[in-house]
Amino acid sequence: MTKVGFISLGCPKNLVDSEVMLGHLRLKGYTLTPDPREAEVLVVNTCGFIESAKKESIEAILRAAACKQDGTCRKLVVAGCMVERYREELLADMPEIDACLGTRDIEHIAEVVGAADRLFEPERDPAYLYDEHSPRLLTTPKASAYLKISEGCDHACAFCVIPAIRGPQRSRSIPSVLAEARQLVDQGVLEINLVGQDTTDYGRDLGDPDALEKLVRGLGRVQGLRWFRIHYAYPNRLTAGLLRALAETHNCAKYLDMPLQHADPGVLRAMARGGGRAGFMRLLDQVRRTVPGIFIRSNFIVGFPPEDEAAFGQLRDFVAEARFEHVGVFTYSPEEGTPAFALGDPVPARTKSSRRRRIMELQQKICRERNRGLEGQVLEVLVEGAHEETDLVYRGRHWGQAPEVDGQVLIVGGEVRPHTIQPVRITKGHAYDLVGEVV
Repeated sequence: MTKVGFISLGCPKNLVDSEVMLGHLRLKGYTLTPDPREAEVLVVNTCGFIESAKKESIEAILRAAACKQDGTCRKLVVAGCMVERYREELLADMPEIDACLGTRDIEHIAEVVGAADRLFEPERDPAYLYDEHSPRLLTTPKASAYLKISEGCDHACAFCVIPAIRGPQRSRSIPSVLAEARQLVDQGVLEINLVGQDTTDYGRDLGDPDALEKLVRGLGRVQGLRWFRIHYAYPNRLTAGLLRALAETHNCAKYLDMPLQHADPGVLRAMARGGGRAGFMRLLDQVRRTVPGIFIRSNFIVGFPPEDEAAFGQLRDFVAEARFEHVGVFTYSPEEGTPAFALGDPVPARTKSSRRRRIMELQQKICRERNRGLEGQVLEVLVEGAHEETDLVYRGRHWGQAPEVDGQVLIVGGEVRPHTIQPVRITKGHAYDLVGEVV
C-alpha cells in the first residue's frame, strides 16, 4: 500500500490529466495522501507554458526532491508539459528525478510508480486522448468539474508552444463527451466547464466543423446537469449556429471565455492571430445580440515585441470600449521553440508591468460598475463551501463566474446549503466579488 503524493500545477487541462493519473493510481491500489511529507512516491505534474510557470514547476520539483532527504519519499516522478519540453535537461540537471512522464503517457502512471528500474519509460502513444473509460479522481470542489473535449492544437500562434507540447488537435467524439458528462452528474456534479486548447476547433479534425454546436445541444439534454460553460473560444471560429445554441440551450451558461490576445492589427499579425479592434467590436456586438445577458471573459498579452505605446493605446481603448465582464492580462515572455522567440524581448520588463497594471486598473473600474448594476438582483449561485478565512461567510459563483479566475459571490445570510445551487439576492457589488444572502 505505497503512499503517493501528488502536486498538480498549471491550467485546468493539466488538472484533468492529474485527475486521470490519480484515478489510475487508485485503481491499482495505491494509497493517496495530500501530505507530501507522508508520501513514499511524489508525482509533480508540471506546467511549461510560460517562464513564470516553468519557474513554479522547478521550485515544486526542488521541494519534492527535498522530501527525499528529509521525509519518507523514496521516488520522485515528474510529469506534464515540462517533461515534453525539457525531458533530457531535467534528468541531467536534477538527478533526484527518478522517472519522467509526458503529456501523452499519463495512463502509464501506475507502471512508472511501480517500476523497479530508475528512469523506466513506458511505450508512448502520440495520438493519446483520454475518454469516458479513463478512471478519474475529481479534485475540484464537489459539484463542479472540468471536462476536456479535445487535446492538442492546430493553430500556429507565434507566441505559443502548446502545439509542440500537446501535439495536433485530437477531438473526442460527441457520444464520448456526453457519456462522461453523465458520469460526472452521477457523482454529484452540477456544473461542468468544457476545456480544450481551442474548444471552438472541436470536431474539425473529425470532419465536423459544427461539432461544438451539436455538443452544446446534446449537453442540454443531460438530466441533472444544471449548467455548463465554454472556455478558450477562438474568435474566428464562432459561428452563428454555435451562438444560437448558446442562447437556446437552457443549461448552457451565458458565458464565453474568448482570449483575443490584443487589439492592435499589427501586433495581432505578428502574433499570427489576425483581426483587430474594429472586427472584434463587431464580433462582440453579434455575440451580445444573439446571447442577451452573456458574460464575456477575454485575456490579453502586453509587451509582445512590436507593441509600442500607440499599439498599447489601441488595446487600452478597446478594453474601455468593449466593457468585458472579466479580463486577464499577461506580460509577454519569449519562449524558445516558438516563432516569436527570434523577435527577442525588446519591451522592458518595467514597461510591460506598467502596461499590465494600467489595463487591470481600467478593467477594475468596469467590473465595479457592472457588479454594482447587479445589486438587488437574485442570481442562482453554486455554493462551494465556507470561506477560507471565516466560517461566518460562504462562497459561491453564479454562472457568469468561472472557477478560480472570475471572482465569487460571498454569502453572508440566509439558510446556506453547500454544494447546491441556491437563489441569492445581491446586496453589494465590489470590483471582483459580489456580496449577497440566500433568498
